[in-house]
Amino acid sequence: MRMKDKVALVTGAASGMGRATAHLFADEGARVAVIDRDADGARRVAQEITSVGGSAHAWDLDVSDETRIAATVASVVDRYGGLGILINNAGVSGRVFVEAEGYGALWARTFAVNLTAQVNLIRACLPHLLRSGGGRIVNIASTEGLGATAGISPYTASKHGVIGLTRSLAVELGQRFGDSIRVNAIAPGFFVGEQNRSLLLQEDGSFTRRGEAIIAQTPAKRVGAPEDLVGAVVWLCGPGARFVNGVVIPIDGGFSAFSGI
Repeated sequence: MRMKDKVALVTGAASGMGRATAHLFADEGARVAVIDRDADGARRVAQEITSVGGSAHAWDLDVSDETRIAATVASVVDRYGGLGILINNAGVSGRVFVEAEGYGALWARTFAVNLTAQVNLIRACLPHLLRSGGGRIVNIASTEGLGATAGISPYTASKHGVIGLTRSLAVELGQRFGDSIRVNAIAPGFFVGEQNRSLLLQEDGSFTRRGEAIIAQTPAKRVGAPEDLVGAVVWLCGPGARFVNGVVIPIDGGFSAFSGI
C-alpha cells in the first residue's frame, strides 16, 4: 500500500497503459481520478476498480480542451480534498509524410494532446501538488523522444518536447520548491496498443514484417504490454524514488540499447 491515502490523476486512463496505471495505483491504496475523453471507457475503468474495493471516479475530458482542464482538476480536488500525483499519459499519434496535405492538421492535434496538454495539466495541478507536501509528476514520453522513425515526425517531435519539458521543470520547480515536487518521465518502446496496433499486428493477430523486425532488434525478444510499464510509474511516485528527479527511463526491453552490431 505504497500509495495509501494519495490522490492520483491519470489521463488517458480508459484503456491500455492508462487503465493499467489506474488499477495499480488503486491496488496500492490511492484514490484515482480516471480521466479520458472516452466517457464510457473512463466510467468502466472506475467501476472495475471500485468493484474490487478500490477508490476511483471517472471524469470526461479531452485534454486538448484547455478551457476544461482547470474545471476538471478543481472537481477532482473538491471530491478528494487534494491532489498529490499527476500522470500525464494521454497521447495520440499518426503516420504522415512532411509534404502531405494533412500534415499541418496532424501536427497541430498531436502537439495539442501530447505536449501542450501536459503543460496545461501541470499548471492547473501544481498548486494542489505543492499543498500535498510531496507532489509527483510523471510524464509519458516515448523512445521516439530519444531518436526518430520516418513518417511520424509530429509524434516524434512532440515526445522530444515531453522530455525537454520534464527535465526543465524538474530543474525549475526543484530550485524553487525543493523536494515538495518531483518531475520525471518514462519512455515506452514498442507496445501493442491502440496507437501502434496496425504497425505491429496484422488483422489475424500475427506480427507484421515491421513488428517482426522490431522484435528481432529487441533483446527481450518481444514487444511490451501495459503491465510492463506501470510498475516504474508507481515507483517514481513512491518513497523508493525520493531522490530521483528529472530522469527519463526507457522501458523498451533493451531496444534503445541495441547497436545493431
